[in-house]
Amino acid sequence: MTIYMQSAVRAPESAPVTEAERKARVELAAAYRIFNMLGWVEMIFNHITVRVPGPVVAGRESLRFLINPFGLHYSEVTASNLLLIDIEGNPVREAKYPVNRAGFVIHSAIHGAIEGAHCVMHTHTTSGIAVACLKGGLSPDNFYGAMLHGQVAYHEFEGITVEEGERERLVRSIGARQAVILRNHGLLAWGPSVPQAFMVLWTLQRACDVQIAASAAGQVNPIRPEVFEQTVREGGPAEKRTCDDVFAALQRQIDAKDPSYRN
Repeated sequence: MTIYMQSAVRAPESAPVTEAERKARVELAAAYRIFNMLGWVEMIFNHITVRVPGPVVAGRESLRFLINPFGLHYSEVTASNLLLIDIEGNPVREAKYPVNRAGFVIHSAIHGAIEGAHCVMHTHTTSGIAVACLKGGLSPDNFYGAMLHGQVAYHEFEGITVEEGERERLVRSIGARQAVILRNHGLLAWGPSVPQAFMVLWTLQRACDVQIAASAAGQVNPIRPEVFEQTVREGGPAEKRTCDDVFAALQRQIDAKDPSYRN
Protein backbone atom coordinates (compact mmCIF):
# COMPACT_ATOMS: atom_id res chain seq x y z
CA MET A 1 0.00 0.00 0.00
CA THR A 2 1.38 3.42 -0.92
CA ILE A 3 2.33 5.87 1.81
CA TYR A 4 1.10 8.75 -0.35
CA MET A 5 -2.43 10.11 -0.52
CA GLN A 6 -2.91 12.34 -3.54
CA SER A 7 -3.89 15.88 -2.65
CA ALA A 8 -6.03 16.78 -5.61
CA VAL A 9 -7.71 13.53 -6.62
CA ARG A 10 -11.16 14.98 -6.14
CA ALA A 11 -12.18 18.54 -6.94
CA PRO A 12 -11.69 20.55 -3.74
CA GLU A 13 -14.43 22.83 -2.52
CA SER A 14 -14.02 26.58 -2.48
CA ALA A 15 -13.56 27.27 1.22
CA PRO A 16 -12.53 30.67 2.55
CA VAL A 17 -9.84 30.82 5.22
CA THR A 18 -11.51 31.82 8.46
CA GLU A 19 -9.79 33.82 11.18
CA ALA A 20 -9.73 30.71 13.38
CA GLU A 21 -7.98 28.74 10.64
CA ARG A 22 -5.54 31.58 9.99
CA LYS A 23 -4.49 31.64 13.66
CA ALA A 24 -4.24 27.85 13.73
CA ARG A 25 -2.00 27.89 10.66
CA VAL A 26 0.46 30.33 12.20
CA GLU A 27 0.58 28.48 15.52
CA LEU A 28 1.03 25.09 13.84
CA ALA A 29 3.72 26.39 11.49
CA ALA A 30 5.49 27.78 14.57
CA ALA A 31 5.34 24.32 16.15
CA TYR A 32 7.05 22.77 13.11
CA ARG A 33 9.84 25.34 13.29
CA ILE A 34 10.21 24.77 17.04
CA PHE A 35 10.53 21.03 16.46
CA ASN A 36 13.20 21.76 13.87
CA MET A 37 15.06 24.01 16.30
CA LEU A 38 14.99 21.26 18.94
CA GLY A 39 16.21 18.63 16.49
CA TRP A 40 12.96 16.65 16.55
CA VAL A 41 13.12 16.15 12.79
CA GLU A 42 13.09 12.96 10.72
CA MET A 43 13.77 14.33 7.21
CA ILE A 44 10.28 14.80 5.66
CA PHE A 45 8.51 12.36 8.00
CA ASN A 46 6.39 12.67 11.18
CA HIS A 47 3.56 15.09 11.79
CA ILE A 48 1.93 17.67 13.98
CA THR A 49 -1.75 18.26 13.32
CA VAL A 50 -4.35 20.74 14.56
CA ARG A 51 -8.13 20.66 14.33
CA VAL A 52 -9.86 23.47 12.48
CA PRO A 53 -13.60 24.21 12.84
CA GLY A 54 -15.51 23.00 9.77
CA PRO A 55 -19.01 23.67 8.47
CA VAL A 56 -21.99 22.25 10.35
CA VAL A 57 -23.62 19.37 8.48
CA ALA A 58 -26.79 17.68 9.80
CA GLY A 59 -26.36 19.48 13.11
CA ARG A 60 -22.75 18.39 13.59
CA GLU A 61 -19.54 20.24 12.88
CA SER A 62 -17.49 18.47 10.23
CA LEU A 63 -14.00 17.51 11.33
CA ARG A 64 -11.01 19.01 9.55
CA PHE A 65 -7.38 19.27 10.48
CA LEU A 66 -4.17 20.87 9.27
CA ILE A 67 -1.19 18.66 8.43
CA ASN A 68 2.25 19.23 6.90
CA PRO A 69 2.74 18.74 3.15
CA PHE A 70 4.50 15.42 2.55
CA GLY A 71 7.80 16.29 0.87
CA LEU A 72 8.77 19.38 2.86
CA HIS A 73 11.29 19.53 5.68
CA TYR A 74 10.01 21.06 8.92
CA SER A 75 12.19 24.11 8.24
CA GLU A 76 10.17 24.69 5.05
CA VAL A 77 6.70 24.55 6.59
CA THR A 78 4.79 27.83 6.57
CA ALA A 79 1.30 28.91 7.55
CA SER A 80 0.23 29.01 3.91
CA ASN A 81 1.57 25.64 2.72
CA LEU A 82 -0.04 23.53 5.45
CA LEU A 83 -2.73 21.22 4.07
CA LEU A 84 -6.33 21.27 5.30
CA ILE A 85 -7.90 17.81 5.04
CA ASP A 86 -11.10 16.16 6.22
CA ILE A 87 -11.42 13.07 8.40
CA GLU A 88 -11.20 10.83 5.31
CA GLY A 89 -7.95 12.44 4.17
CA ASN A 90 -9.49 14.45 1.35
CA PRO A 91 -8.03 17.92 0.74
CA VAL A 92 -10.43 20.78 1.31
CA ARG A 93 -8.52 22.93 -1.16
CA GLU A 94 -6.23 22.15 -4.05
CA ALA A 95 -2.68 21.50 -2.88
CA LYS A 96 0.72 21.07 -4.50
CA TYR A 97 1.87 18.30 -2.16
CA PRO A 98 0.34 14.95 -1.13
CA VAL A 99 -0.52 13.72 2.37
CA ASN A 100 1.49 11.00 4.09
CA ARG A 101 -0.89 8.09 4.66
CA ALA A 102 0.75 6.96 7.90
CA GLY A 103 0.34 10.45 9.32
CA PHE A 104 -3.26 10.57 8.22
CA VAL A 105 -4.17 7.21 9.77
CA ILE A 106 -2.63 7.98 13.17
CA HIS A 107 -3.79 11.56 13.45
CA SER A 108 -7.28 11.13 12.00
CA ALA A 109 -7.90 8.27 14.44
CA ILE A 110 -7.09 10.44 17.45
CA HIS A 111 -8.76 13.64 16.21
CA GLY A 112 -11.87 11.68 15.27
CA ALA A 113 -12.26 9.70 18.49
CA ILE A 114 -10.92 11.91 21.30
CA GLU A 115 -12.90 15.09 21.79
CA GLY A 116 -10.09 16.93 23.57
CA ALA A 117 -7.46 16.12 20.95
CA HIS A 118 -7.17 19.56 19.35
CA CYS A 119 -3.48 18.95 18.59
CA VAL A 120 -1.61 15.69 17.95
CA MET A 121 2.20 15.44 17.79
CA HIS A 122 4.37 12.48 16.75
CA THR A 123 8.17 12.10 16.70
CA HIS A 124 10.91 9.58 15.91
CA THR A 125 13.72 10.90 18.11
CA THR A 126 16.59 8.53 18.90
CA SER A 127 16.03 8.33 22.66
CA GLY A 128 12.26 8.25 22.15
CA ILE A 129 12.48 5.20 19.89
CA ALA A 130 15.09 3.66 22.19
CA VAL A 131 12.70 3.79 25.16
CA ALA A 132 9.86 2.59 22.92
CA CYS A 133 11.99 -0.48 22.18
CA LEU A 134 12.58 -1.29 25.86
CA LYS A 135 10.43 -4.03 27.36
CA GLY A 136 9.92 -1.99 30.52
CA GLY A 137 9.03 1.18 28.62
CA LEU A 138 9.38 4.56 30.31
CA SER A 139 10.94 4.67 33.77
CA PRO A 140 9.37 7.03 36.32
CA ASP A 141 12.69 7.25 38.16
CA ASN A 142 13.84 10.63 36.93
CA PHE A 143 12.54 14.17 37.33
CA TYR A 144 10.58 14.15 34.05
CA GLY A 145 9.51 10.53 34.11
CA ALA A 146 8.02 11.10 37.56
CA MET A 147 5.78 13.86 36.16
CA LEU A 148 4.26 11.27 33.84
CA HIS A 149 3.88 8.46 36.35
CA GLY A 150 0.70 6.57 35.52
CA GLN A 151 0.02 8.95 32.63
CA VAL A 152 1.58 7.06 29.70
CA ALA A 153 -0.28 4.81 27.25
CA TYR A 154 1.36 2.12 25.12
CA HIS A 155 0.37 0.81 21.70
CA GLU A 156 1.93 -2.32 20.20
CA PHE A 157 3.79 -2.09 16.90
CA GLU A 158 1.78 -3.33 13.89
CA GLY A 159 4.11 -2.21 11.10
CA ILE A 160 3.91 1.01 9.08
CA THR A 161 0.70 2.69 10.19
CA VAL A 162 -1.21 2.69 6.90
CA GLU A 163 -3.97 0.17 7.66
CA GLU A 164 -7.19 1.86 8.69
CA GLY A 165 -8.11 -1.11 10.86
CA GLU A 166 -5.38 -0.08 13.28
CA ARG A 167 -7.15 3.17 14.11
CA GLU A 168 -9.65 1.58 16.49
CA ARG A 169 -6.92 -0.40 18.26
CA LEU A 170 -4.76 2.71 18.57
CA VAL A 171 -7.56 4.73 20.16
CA ARG A 172 -8.35 1.86 22.52
CA SER A 173 -4.69 1.70 23.58
CA ILE A 174 -4.57 5.45 24.24
CA GLY A 175 -7.74 5.79 26.28
CA ALA A 176 -7.58 9.20 27.97
CA ARG A 177 -3.80 9.38 28.35
CA GLN A 178 -2.13 12.26 26.54
CA ALA A 179 1.40 10.82 26.56
CA VAL A 180 1.75 7.80 24.30
CA ILE A 181 4.62 5.46 23.51
CA LEU A 182 4.20 3.63 20.23
CA ARG A 183 6.13 0.42 20.92
CA ASN A 184 9.31 0.03 18.80
CA HIS A 185 8.21 3.15 16.89
CA GLY A 186 8.29 6.51 18.67
CA LEU A 187 6.52 9.06 20.85
CA LEU A 188 3.13 10.73 20.55
CA ALA A 189 1.23 13.36 22.52
CA TRP A 190 -2.11 15.09 22.18
CA GLY A 191 -3.81 17.93 23.99
CA PRO A 192 -6.57 20.54 23.98
CA SER A 193 -4.13 23.11 22.58
CA VAL A 194 -0.79 23.21 20.76
CA PRO A 195 1.12 24.42 23.87
CA GLN A 196 -0.43 21.75 26.08
CA ALA A 197 0.32 18.93 23.63
CA PHE A 198 3.84 20.31 23.25
CA MET A 199 4.52 20.34 26.99
CA VAL A 200 3.40 16.74 27.32
CA LEU A 201 5.65 15.69 24.45
CA TRP A 202 8.59 17.76 25.68
CA THR A 203 8.32 16.18 29.14
CA LEU A 204 8.07 12.70 27.62
CA GLN A 205 11.08 13.41 25.41
CA ARG A 206 13.18 14.72 28.32
CA ALA A 207 12.21 11.68 30.39
CA CYS A 208 13.48 9.43 27.59
CA ASP A 209 16.71 11.43 27.20
CA VAL A 210 17.50 11.22 30.91
CA GLN A 211 16.50 7.56 31.16
CA ILE A 212 18.85 6.51 28.36
CA ALA A 213 21.71 8.61 29.78
CA ALA A 214 21.21 7.41 33.36
CA SER A 215 20.88 3.74 32.46
CA ALA A 216 24.20 3.91 30.61
CA ALA A 217 25.94 5.54 33.58
CA GLY A 218 25.11 3.09 36.36
CA GLN A 219 22.41 1.86 38.73
CA VAL A 220 19.44 4.22 38.89
CA ASN A 221 18.23 5.46 42.27
CA PRO A 222 14.47 4.77 42.53
CA ILE A 223 12.00 7.49 43.47
CA ARG A 224 9.86 6.75 46.52
CA PRO A 225 6.32 5.75 45.46
CA GLU A 226 4.65 8.31 47.74
CA VAL A 227 6.34 11.14 45.83
CA PHE A 228 4.72 10.46 42.46
CA GLU A 229 1.27 11.93 43.14
CA GLN A 230 2.69 15.33 44.10
CA THR A 231 5.12 15.31 41.17
CA VAL A 232 2.37 14.61 38.64
CA ARG A 233 0.14 17.29 40.19
CA GLU A 234 2.85 19.97 40.25
CA GLY A 235 4.57 19.10 36.96
CA GLY A 236 4.65 21.42 33.95
CA PRO A 237 2.13 19.46 31.80
CA ALA A 238 -0.49 19.89 34.55
CA GLU A 239 -0.35 23.70 34.42
CA LYS A 240 -1.91 25.36 31.38
CA ARG A 241 -0.19 28.71 32.09
CA THR A 242 3.19 26.98 32.13
CA CYS A 243 2.42 25.23 28.84
CA ASP A 244 1.41 28.54 27.22
CA ASP A 245 4.46 30.39 28.54
CA VAL A 246 6.91 27.69 27.41
CA PHE A 247 5.51 27.62 23.89
CA ALA A 248 5.41 31.44 23.67
CA ALA A 249 9.06 31.64 24.75
CA LEU A 250 10.12 29.18 22.06
CA GLN A 251 8.02 30.96 19.46
CA ARG A 252 9.81 34.21 20.29
CA GLN A 253 13.10 32.45 19.59
CA ILE A 254 12.06 31.34 16.12
CA ASP A 255 10.54 34.75 15.42
CA ALA A 256 13.93 36.28 16.18
CA LYS A 257 15.75 33.80 13.91
CA ASP A 258 13.35 33.39 10.99
CA PRO A 259 9.73 34.59 11.06
CA SER A 260 9.06 33.28 7.52
CA TYR A 261 6.88 30.50 8.97
CA ARG A 262 4.16 33.14 9.39
CA ASN A 263 3.84 33.59 5.60
